[in-house]
Amino acid sequence: MAHSLDRLQQRTPWLSFPVAVWKKFGDDQGGSLAALIGFYAFTALFPLLLVLVTVLDIVLRNYPALRSQVLDTAYGQVPLIGDQLRHLSGLHETGLALVFGLLLTFLGARGVAGAAQNALNTVWAVPFNRRPGFPWNQLRGIGLILGFGIGELITSLLSGLAAGSGQPWARAGAIAISLLLNVGLFWLAFRLATASEITAWELFPGALMSAVVWQVLQLTGTYILRHQLAHSSALYGTFGLVLGLISWLFLQAQVTMYAVEASVVHARKLWPRSLVPPPLTSSDRRADKLYTTAAQRRPDEEVKASAAAGGRPAAGLSGRPAEAEVSDQPAKGA
Repeated sequence: MAHSLDRLQQRTPWLSFPVAVWKKFGDDQGGSLAALIGFYAFTALFPLLLVLVTVLDIVLRNYPALRSQVLDTAYGQVPLIGDQLRHLSGLHETGLALVFGLLLTFLGARGVAGAAQNALNTVWAVPFNRRPGFPWNQLRGIGLILGFGIGELITSLLSGLAAGSGQPWARAGAIAISLLLNVGLFWLAFRLATASEITAWELFPGALMSAVVWQVLQLTGTYILRHQLAHSSALYGTFGLVLGLISWLFLQAQVTMYAVEASVVHARKLWPRSLVPPPLTSSDRRADKLYTTAAQRRPDEEVKASAAAGGRPAAGLSGRPAEAEVSDQPAKGA
């Protein structure tokens, strides 16, 4: 029965593609990668909001109405604890003390950029020795935080205006512009977080899908915050609100990882996949080869996989035993 269903999904393109995405997500331990991004996003959220409040206090000191609108929009994009964040105050030091404090706060938020770089390079099966190293990985991380953070502030402002506008045409226009900006932001973020051997056009489908899902989640989160949680915050308490925020960030990271996985499956032709091998499909073998190559850590080293005893298939991440061979001969193209 299981083999019959497996053959059916392999022969049905509209079914085999999502199955392949789901399988690769499990092969990559995508849930763990998303959880790490969500955790670092949670730890980076408050320092980055502190930077935002401090900068707005300086730049928009003479425009209190505009400052309040920007902050209300930013807080509105943080479901569950947006109202509690309104009491956050900025740094009051001036001169070098302010610059030093903002610098330390910003550096403390780099963990999310590092987690994103590790996740995307893992999903694209980029060998360790070909991933950006110091100092380029740090510069990419700083660019990722600045570019994506500032861009998301602008798109969040548009999303807030779209949700609060009473005119249908204004809401539709703001959502469309926000979506286009999100596509560009995710494309930029994926470009900065992924090794240069992955082309920009290979990254584009994942950026497009991520932007669409992100837009839906942002609008949905705004709706929940305005219409649902206002009556239940006292019931959940602070502990429940924090857990809810972590869950929200994990959900955003997880759907983004699924979008990237779909982009990889499409670019590398990794479907259909077998769910109950044997036999293996050609896509299974291509995926196994990708994962074996990704284990390479030195340019003068080549990792190969050989079939295990008993005629079982070669190495993979589906629980099949295999033996890996590591050669000190220079790898091809090294």
